Amino acid sequence: MQASAAAPPRQRPRLGARWEVFQRKYAPYIFISPFFILFAIFGLFPIVFSLYLSFHSWQPASGLGSMKFIGWRNFTDNLTDPTFWQSLKNTGIIALESGIPQHLIAIPLAFAIHTSLKKVQGLVTALYFLPYITSVVAVSVIFVTLFSWQYGVLNQVLVSLHHLPLIGGLFPAENINWLGNRSFIQPAVASVVVWRFVGWNTVLYLSGIQAIPSDLYEAAAVDGATTGQSFRYITLPLLRPIMFVAITLTLIGNLQLFEEPFIIAGDSGGIGGLALTTVMYMYRTYNFYGDAGLASAMSWLLFILIGGLTLLNNRLFGKSRLSGSD
Repeated sequence: MQASAAAPPRQRPRLGARWEVFQRKYAPYIFISPFFILFAIFGLFPIVFSLYLSFHSWQPASGLGSMKFIGWRNFTDNLTDPTFWQSLKNTGIIALESGIPQHLIAIPLAFAIHTSLKKVQGLVTALYFLPYITSVVAVSVIFVTLFSWQYGVLNQVLVSLHHLPLIGGLFPAENINWLGNRSFIQPAVASVVVWRFVGWNTVLYLSGIQAIPSDLYEAAAVDGATTGQSFRYITLPLLRPIMFVAITLTLIGNLQLFEEPFIIAGDSGGIGGLALTTVMYMYRTYNFYGDAGLASAMSWLLFILIGGLTLLNNRLFGKSRLSGSD
């Protein structure tokens, strides 16, 4: 019986082959690792540390060794703090006064740009979008000048209109203290937010209108529909998906207002603290009182509120959003 031939020895893969295998297996992860590393350091870690800190009492100036676990006390202290509830009320009022006009102006404006200003659509859209990319600090300082009691342009214009015949009685005869009057300080802050974000929402709604098939408008025109009827029965229903996105972004942004009221009304929130938003109070709690744990708990309470309102918005627009995508 002939003996079977011995199997040839296995050859070790060459260095180039091993490097090629390594590239196929690990190179993609190496290339995307900078994003995850930076996100973990500057995104995930602050969130986790903030949640951890909300259950502790800590004065940052005393060092990490002074951190003391106190459980839910920071949350209960916030929920029993009248100033915290006042800041939430102020935030809600300013959010409504600035959020609703944004969309009531932006939707018809986007429709008008799409239907009547097609030749200069890019220029007009850029002009309306310009306030959104302008420095918030610069914009707020300019509005403080406009709202000035003695020398503000707004008061000068309104008082001069008072001398017009017939309609002069509709305008004030004396200067209005916009930032020193309890009735006007919140609308003053809201007007700055409206001016800044109308262009952003206009761009959102314009993109949604441009996605609507033109055949629908042509068919409606053949059936004798007016521009207003086309807007009501075609544009508005099919804009529901974009409305969901725009209103969600408005909720998130308006409930985190800080720069505009801080610069316009000051860190105290102006007269009666009526422009003191929750984020401003959070900043004061950390920066002036040095209570990092209480400020972190406040941020998570605000997060829960924003999350709940976002879910409510999803519930209101969810079915419309799905039907609109079909």
